[in-house]
Amino acid sequence: MHRPNPSPLPDDISLVPGSPPLLTAAGGGDPEGWAAEYHDALRAAVATHGSVLVRGLGLAEPGAIAAVFRRLAPSLMPDREPFAPRRTYTQGVYSSSKWPPNQQMCMHHEMSYALEFPGMLLFACLEAPASGGATGVADAAAVLEALPAELTARFQKEGWILARTYHDEIGASAAEAFGTDDRDAIAQYCRTNAIDFDWQPDGSLRTRQHRSAVIHHPADGRPLWFNQIAFLSEWTMEPEVREYLTDVYGPEGLPFTTRFGDGSPIGEDVIRVINEVYDAHTVREPWRSGDLLLIDNLRTAHSREPFDGPREVLAGLADPVRLADCAPTVEVSAA
Repeated sequence: MHRPNPSPLPDDISLVPGSPPLLTAAGGGDPEGWAAEYHDALRAAVATHGSVLVRGLGLAEPGAIAAVFRRLAPSLMPDREPFAPRRTYTQGVYSSSKWPPNQQMCMHHEMSYALEFPGMLLFACLEAPASGGATGVADAAAVLEALPAELTARFQKEGWILARTYHDEIGASAAEAFGTDDRDAIAQYCRTNAIDFDWQPDGSLRTRQHRSAVIHHPADGRPLWFNQIAFLSEWTMEPEVREYLTDVYGPEGLPFTTRFGDGSPIGEDVIRVINEVYDAHTVREPWRSGDLLLIDNLRTAHSREPFDGPREVLAGLADPVRLADCAPTVEVSAA
């Protein structure tokens, strides 16, 4: 547990335009002890800035990373409904999502399609890539303000729909996403979590869920652009990938795509506008092996840029928040 009389951070956080807030730490060979000592001050800094990159702890192996994660956030969450597979290192500690290294993983908020999602994300770099691969961050309130008012008004009124088809050959399978291949258990999960589902003749599972695109932070009520409308859109895929998947699975069988809350398609132009606004508000810092990055998942979107060479970043999901605690939102439902 952290100390009863928490210590202030040992140094000022560096605020440089274009980069996330950066704290240089001297772990003294005991990163877990450092995390315990500065637990309260570090979490307060994340609440203030939306994210903090800690450099200098020397996190060099998964066990040390897991220990630091648990010092900073004792209750780590399971990964539910992932869109891509992860490696599990230990309970609550995962690899980052397995996504093609030559493709951008666009801005999103983790599990923003769920009824309960992490309030904090913890990332630690075990092995930095030769080039690229930064985890960019963007302020969700600033993005909301910068998007066209007519567009955000529609999404705030209607919400958005995530449509998925789980195939064994691409992305996370139904068994990986729901933690079981028992159809009855999957059906119960879907009913409990307001997800419409339908098993297809080829054995694949098709789901649709209606969610809020704008939420309000439970700490201060500030409205936030909080969703995966652009990232999980078919229009964010590389054109040749989208064409191949459409040819193989049909337009209704894509692994994922998004729609307006009334069910109508979201055009390529809308997705382009969203991603352009994200790009304008993205700050980044190249990973160094041993780095620790903490993100307020509600206030701050994150991305993963293309990279060369091996890259291993571990992730923890913490501080569960219910969508019901982020009112006002749209009335969520199966779509």
